[in-house]
Parts: sequence; C-alpha cells; structure tokens
Amino acid sequence: QVQLVESGGGLVQPGGSLRLSCVASGSILSINVMGWYRQAPGKQRDLVASITRGGIINYADSVKGRFTISRDNAKTTMWLQMNSLKPEDTAVYYCNAKKFTTVTIDAWGQGTQVTVSS
Repeated sequence: QVQLVESGGGLVQPGGSLRLSCVASGSILSINVMGWYRQAPGKQRDLVASITRGGIINYADSVKGRFTISRDNAKTTMWLQMNSLKPEDTAVYYCNAKKFTTVTIDAWGQGTQVTVSS
C-alpha cells in the first residue's frame, strides 16, 4: 500500500556530511507520520527524526543540532541532512511511514548503510 525507497548512504569521515532521501509511493495520502530510524549491529532500531502530516518535527537527543529532516510540499519525498557525523552514527538507516487506524501500520524502506570512519 505504501512503498518506500531510501538512497544516499555511504562512507564518510568523522565531521563530514551525508544527505539521505526517501521516496514514497502508493497510498501516500493515508500516511500520518514519516521518519528515519537507524540500527547498528547488535543494537535496537531507534528513531532518529520524524515529521507528522501537520509538520511537527521531533529529533532524538543524540542528533539534535546536527541532523535536519525535511520533505517536499507533495509529501512524496523526505530527506535527512546529516552534518558533523560521528562514528557512533554508523548504522543502517531506514525510512518509515505510519498509518494510524485501530492499530498502527508501518511501512519500511530497504535501508541504506551509513558508515562514519577514518
């Protein structure tokens, strides 16, 4: 019903920047909130940043001041601008969309690897 495709990951040195993109297709008008999650090996998948249909933005404390989430007016494309990257930012980053009905329905992208290393 909702398909998500991420791109933009790669290898970057500490202090560098990357810009991730997520393109949504399908039943996109039903999406209530979109966001970025990340998961490092052996660790839980955690929320990085999110934006609601009404434009409310939330960031994890670990990325505040460094990452910026944004989207286009049609709400079909979402970006995550990542600056001042640290080795602890290394993870697979996933695009996520949620639809709130009687239960929360999640759609996930395939993930894109971000590696921060010298």
